[in-house]
Amino acid sequence: MAETAKPFLRLHFWNAPVVKIYFEAIEPNQCFRNQVVPSRTRSLRNDPMANRAINFIAAAALTAIAQMSAQAEVLVATAGPMSGQYSWFGEQMQRGAELAVADLNAAGGVLGEKIKLIVGDDACDPAQAVAVANRFVSDGVAFVAGHWCSSSSIPASKVYADAGLLMITPASTNPRLTDEGGRNVFRLSGRDDEQGIVAGDYLAEHWGDKKIAILHDGTTYGKGLADATREHLQKRGVQEALYEAYKPGEVDYFSVVSKMQDQDIEVFYVGGYSTEAALMIREARDRDYEIQLVSGDALTSAEFAMVAGPAADGTLITFFPDARQYPEAADVVAKFREDDYEPEGYTLQTYAAFQTWSQAAEKAGSLDLDKMIKALHQIEFRTVFGTFGFNDNGDMTAPGFVWYHWKDGEYVPVK
Repeated sequence: MAETAKPFLRLHFWNAPVVKIYFEAIEPNQCFRNQVVPSRTRSLRNDPMANRAINFIAAAALTAIAQMSAQAEVLVATAGPMSGQYSWFGEQMQRGAELAVADLNAAGGVLGEKIKLIVGDDACDPAQAVAVANRFVSDGVAFVAGHWCSSSSIPASKVYADAGLLMITPASTNPRLTDEGGRNVFRLSGRDDEQGIVAGDYLAEHWGDKKIAILHDGTTYGKGLADATREHLQKRGVQEALYEAYKPGEVDYFSVVSKMQDQDIEVFYVGGYSTEAALMIREARDRDYEIQLVSGDALTSAEFAMVAGPAADGTLITFFPDARQYPEAADVVAKFREDDYEPEGYTLQTYAAFQTWSQAAEKAGSLDLDKMIKALHQIEFRTVFGTFGFNDNGDMTAPGFVWYHWKDGEYVPVK
């Protein structure tokens, strides 16, 4: 005689305001792949084996539900160069993100939920940035404050757009990011076409009758900034004497400096990062070559002064107004300094990115992307980085770039 098939147990539960669980016995021939069919039910009250199974499954289900509740945190992330040549800026972003998350949690979290920070290291490498972005999506991250390099932010933004993940960069300045990016992409920094206008005007007004060199490192950020500056300089009727690319990551730039000296260049603009610019100006000073260095926002780290040494003094750079001087940033700046950390560069911009996200969430009443995007375009945000909104393109509406110069190991406003 064939053995009678034993019924299966099917578990039903709802994680509603009150968890409800019930069980139903179904016959084997009623189990279909990806199909739910009506089943014949029968009482299990007097079936000891079934009752033991029910008790076990119920206990497991309740444990799983309890763990889900305990883990009910909103995952957020920041990503940038946490290692490698530009790790100074990665540390700025991580520091800003960590304190912002701690302060938001101390105030009750976002929409009543605690938030948990994940940090991604893209090393300013496009392929690594995409890998980091995919991991954030897989982990279920709700918001990304990043990336730092434009060459990382642009490819990562496409991953976030496909996944419907909100991104606010506190640093990337290449116009393509928001011009070509999805509606989920916002920028809490300026644009290189704006920065190039400021730099081009300054070069034309102060060195229009001198020999000017414009150099770039070939990166999305560096070349974009150099080209924007060059374009506006030429609109002002000034033609540069030298336009040239250099290879980033070299141990010295003897040949670059020699070429400028041979052509009697009096001022050079660098579209690139701090290490290479520092090596160039140090080489010039070592050979008593009096040349003026002008550059952009990537020279706002202590690394520039450490590499250049005394040669850093007098270097001119463009950057946003220093948020450390804002009254609304005073308490946060004090917390950083109590921890023996100076919140320079992009530290406060990253902190502000999290403030912006949390204020948008409160306005939207949800983390739903469509509602968040609508809120981001509707309100003014009050942050450590000042008060601002976003235009239709996702770029911030705020004061633009101003001039600083390096003096005694720090960058200070030009009076």
